[in-house]
Amino acid sequence: MKKINRLALAAMAALFSFTVAASAAPFGNKDDISFAKSLWTALEKAEFVGPNRINVRPFEGNEPHGAIQQVLGKTITVDGKTGKVLVKANHGGKGASVATVYDNPNKFLGAYTVMFKREAGYDTKNKDWFWAKYNKAGALMTNPKKMQLAGRVAKGAQKGCIFCHTAAGGEDLETLTEK
Repeated sequence: MKKINRLALAAMAALFSFTVAASAAPFGNKDDISFAKSLWTALEKAEFVGPNRINVRPFEGNEPHGAIQQVLGKTITVDGKTGKVLVKANHGGKGASVATVYDNPNKFLGAYTVMFKREAGYDTKNKDWFWAKYNKAGALMTNPKKMQLAGRVAKGAQKGCIFCHTAAGGEDLETLTEK
């Protein structure tokens, strides 16, 4: 009987540890995923994502966003929160160039990386940005640990969205490569 109680206690402790660790993660939690889904819907409505999105002049970029990039930005409202959004369409692959991406923007599309300016206090240290990375169909992408890339992505890490944009400098973490 004591052995069963010890096993049950160990299982509950492991579950509690996992729950605390998951809730403490700076990104990819239930609220981040829910907000990211609402954000995608708002981006579709604004025609910033999807097969019929607004086509803007591409430019040469670099990793992790792709060899060719397109950027759109404006103010939108998501779940009652109004803020600036920056959407980067990331293109690459054999044959991708500024001209071919402009002529056929869906052929070389790999992902969308998005920054949405949340309300003051959301993440003051990192200028209150919500970060997300979607595949071309609108599903959230994951990191190697299978965490969905939505929220304060890689906050505190030595790589990832926040680290790279902070290291690049800029008044509001709005970092672009050559336009």
